[in-house]
Amino acid sequence: MFGLYITHPQVKIDPAVPVSKWGLSEIGTARTHKAADSDWVKQLRRIISSDETKAIETAEILAAAAGLTIEIVDGTHENDRSATGFLQPPEFEKAADWFFAHPAESFRGWERAIDAQRRIVSAVTDTLASHDPTSPIAFVGHGGVGTLLKCHLQGRSIRRDHDQPGGGGSLYCFSLADQRLSCDWTPIEEWQGWI
Repeated sequence: MFGLYITHPQVKIDPAVPVSKWGLSEIGTARTHKAADSDWVKQLRRIISSDETKAIETAEILAAAAGLTIEIVDGTHENDRSATGFLQPPEFEKAADWFFAHPAESFRGWERAIDAQRRIVSAVTDTLASHDPTSPIAFVGHGGVGTLLKCHLQGRSIRRDHDQPGGGGSLYCFSLADQRLSCDWTPIEEWQGWI
């Protein structure tokens, strides 16, 4: 059976609001509703979300289609970047490049990539330890920690070239039996389901 890691799609960027409180934009909401019409969503038996607004909104749209209630799990939030506050997109992209290129170091007070990876891997592993492996499950979260989890599942070093393309609203699938990836990053509204 399958597990998914799903990243929230496009958000409403507001420098006056903490990043963890940003919600989905109209485009992000529309993309999630389109994905929610997919057959694979109705196969889900659990939907886990980080406690960030954009992830919760994504998870709730999917959960409504699946007839489920979301579960918030500690430790699944995005890498902590609060030390720098909001960064304009070009500056953020440079910072993210640095974050992945120097995983054992902190970018101007950010959580280190190795620590964020340890945290997300632990949260997912702990959740799956008590989960029925015959029941499909989705983890809804963020691109940074999703990439760190993906690197771990593939036994690869932390590198940004394993990151999702396009900046959000993608998923990858893995087998619950052995936690091997069965598909790489795919837009949420385009994935055809577990094969």
